[in-house]
Amino acid sequence: MSAAEATAETVTRDPAKAQNRDVVEGAGFSLEIGEEQREIRDWVHTFAAEVIRPAAHEWDEREETPWPVIQEAAKIGLYSLDFFAQQWLEPTGLNIPMVMEELFWGDAGIGLSIVGTTLASVAVVANGTPEQLGEWSPQMFGTPDDVKVAAFCSSEPDAGSDVGAMRTRAIYDEAKDEWVINGTKTWATNGGIADVHVVVASVDPELGTRGQASFVIPPNTDGLAQGQKFHKHGIRASHTAEVVLNNVRVPASCLLGGKEKLDERLARAREGTRSSGSGNASMATFEASRPSVGAQAVGIARAAYEVALDYAKTRVQFGRPIVENQGIAFKLADMKTSIDASRLLVWRAAWMARSGKRFESAEGSMSKLYAGETAVRVTGEAMQILGGNGYTREYPVERMARDAKIYTIFEGTSEIQRLVIARTISGHKIP
Repeated sequence: MSAAEATAETVTRDPAKAQNRDVVEGAGFSLEIGEEQREIRDWVHTFAAEVIRPAAHEWDEREETPWPVIQEAAKIGLYSLDFFAQQWLEPTGLNIPMVMEELFWGDAGIGLSIVGTTLASVAVVANGTPEQLGEWSPQMFGTPDDVKVAAFCSSEPDAGSDVGAMRTRAIYDEAKDEWVINGTKTWATNGGIADVHVVVASVDPELGTRGQASFVIPPNTDGLAQGQKFHKHGIRASHTAEVVLNNVRVPASCLLGGKEKLDERLARAREGTRSSGSGNASMATFEASRPSVGAQAVGIARAAYEVALDYAKTRVQFGRPIVENQGIAFKLADMKTSIDASRLLVWRAAWMARSGKRFESAEGSMSKLYAGETAVRVTGEAMQILGGNGYTREYPVERMARDAKIYTIFEGTSEIQRLVIARTISGHKIP
């Protein structure tokens, strides 16, 4: 009896197995991306290879926002609300991670300058109304002839991982139907140079993180100013600065989600009940963005791996390419395995988020944690493979290693990701 006949006979005897086989055969499961997805990926890759990479070293050295590159991206429709919205709404959830990976394969600093605005836009999506999204998101990107950027402002000098320590206050002025905001934000991508800022503030400090809300600060609002600009170890082409808010007044309509929704949420919090949402403006944004951040780290790691692989195949020592040494070959094998594993974790989390599936085991945090640490490890190994050359700015892996480190720090440190995962899988409140 052939294997196929034996399987058929077994299934005939066991209807449950027959049903399972039908489910598997009918599911159409595949990890192969579609033709349209490949076209988008290749289009972004071409831009990264032809426009971003040649400019990467210059803007890293200048430590300035690469406006000419952003403008080029806007001209071809890559930097636009329509493009990112289309990728975000794509049904598999994989387009945004693929776009992020290719841009950051080009360069992380320039890549972050191009996609930094999307974090503010995601904050509006996560916390705002459709009307607010329609009003503010177009202003965040501007037009190809008049490019704009936006900033999401959550972290503070004394409130990074400890979001509950936030001191920025928003007080409602009922007589004028306005919110008055005071405080200082830090580590804000595009902070101070943005046209639109989205600021997280405490409206009821006694409620901790559940007493916070997000506000849109329109362009040219009095009282908002850029504070210190940070000179960073990596991602230096991305502008990072403090944002100082001194009696900033915004209309009530700038409260994301609206006052009625906020009042209901605060009332539930005071009663000790938990809402169906995240209950926290910062966390709602980070939950939606973590797989995308993981994809950025995958792009950096992949870029460094490719440089190291090419170098190992062409660098000759003791009469043969160094890739023929197990010490080098095994490093490359481990690098490639970790990169592919990171991508799969990112894709799973992105697919779950797009499909509306709950992160039962903190899959979003898993993807960001593993991809971020992979980027640090892979770029470090790439420098090791290149030896002294890898330590110089003549080769890009030195820059990639500097860029990679932030992925274990921002958008939730590796330690915070582990805490989220541990709490989720254990069901215990681990301090």
